[in-house]
Amino acid sequence: MKNDAKFWDKIAAKYAADPISDIQSYEYTLGRTRSYLGADDRVLEIGCGTGSTALQLAPSVAHVTASDFSGAMLQFGRDKARAQGVDNIDFACIDVADPPDDSQYDAILGFNLFHLVKDIDQVFADIHARLKPGGLFISKTPCLGGGDLGLRFGLLKLMIPVMQMVGKAPFVRLLSIKELESAMSQAGFHIIETGNFPAKPPSRYVVARRC
Repeated sequence: MKNDAKFWDKIAAKYAADPISDIQSYEYTLGRTRSYLGADDRVLEIGCGTGSTALQLAPSVAHVTASDFSGAMLQFGRDKARAQGVDNIDFACIDVADPPDDSQYDAILGFNLFHLVKDIDQVFADIHARLKPGGLFISKTPCLGGGDLGLRFGLLKLMIPVMQMVGKAPFVRLLSIKELESAMSQAGFHIIETGNFPAKPPSRYVVARRC
């Protein structure tokens, strides 16, 4: 994963400056996520990037651990938290497969992440182990393994291997919605809410409970 970390470190400043591409979908799923969280909850977000979502959710919970393997991304998050006066969030530089400690969490979040993970079954198993019984796993994942992606994303799908060869793209898994949700179920989660936000290409929002 070190090469992927270097890739995200390199583009961190541009990533932090880019606006959210579909703000309506982002705000909707942010609201749905917030509706599942309680004031006493301790939350882990994996693959938090520059911390934008963690900072949005922090006022609704007791504590957020925001983790990513890109130190450059996390520094943007720390700077934003300091500027906003948010003091119930910690930023941890760790790999997605390495939890920050032995704690169990009320909710674990992963947004725009799991299509970038090589061993998704192991990661889902780790998430299951880190949740309290009945805890929630909330995620949103681009599913590029389907057929109807539209012209722009269809061309991007074809270009990914070439871009990876020249260091312009990280590892990308072309998941279908069925593959994603099947992996969650096999890891021991009961899916309680789903939706595509946006619908094309589908970015699958899933709320699942640890069985």
